[in-house]
Amino acid sequence: MSIIAIVLIFISQITLAGEMKFTTNSNSLSTKDSLRISAKIVGITDGDSVDALYNGELLLKIRLAHIDAPEKRGNQPFWQKSKQKLSDLCFGQIVILTAKLNKNGTFESDRNGRMIATIYNQNQENVNMQMVKSGMAWHFKKYSADSRYHKLEQQARQSKLGIWSDKNPIPPHDFRNP
Repeated sequence: MSIIAIVLIFISQITLAGEMKFTTNSNSLSTKDSLRISAKIVGITDGDSVDALYNGELLLKIRLAHIDAPEKRGNQPFWQKSKQKLSDLCFGQIVILTAKLNKNGTFESDRNGRMIATIYNQNQENVNMQMVKSGMAWHFKKYSADSRYHKLEQQARQSKLGIWSDKNPIPPHDFRNP
């Protein structure tokens, strides 16, 4: 494939303001309100952010939906364990990413432009839920009303798993904005 063809493929997938639209192919499926793509996890930034390679060519920055994990910046307690847990769950795997689509057909993103998505690993586990269940992330109630995450957080708290083994766990949003 020529360089020009590759550039044209990338341009056709990128819209104004850097937001991406995915064309449906064997690695993706979209409806009017959701996107489902297959991608390889090639990087773990922290306990709620990964890098994924879509179609072997396009690097996607992903923010896990529904959860908030300890902060790397500022060295919040448990950030390294949280990152390691996320790595154990999905690094190097071909996963399924699901994301909500906005009315204009682009995926929902955070203030940093990362796709907000749920990850399903090669064992078909919901990675986002596994992070909360293992006590390595909070349910991010500010952006999620999904009661399943709330229940998993309560169970992890009661069992004193991960972050809940700390005497005074500080939610990342409070740690970021003291």
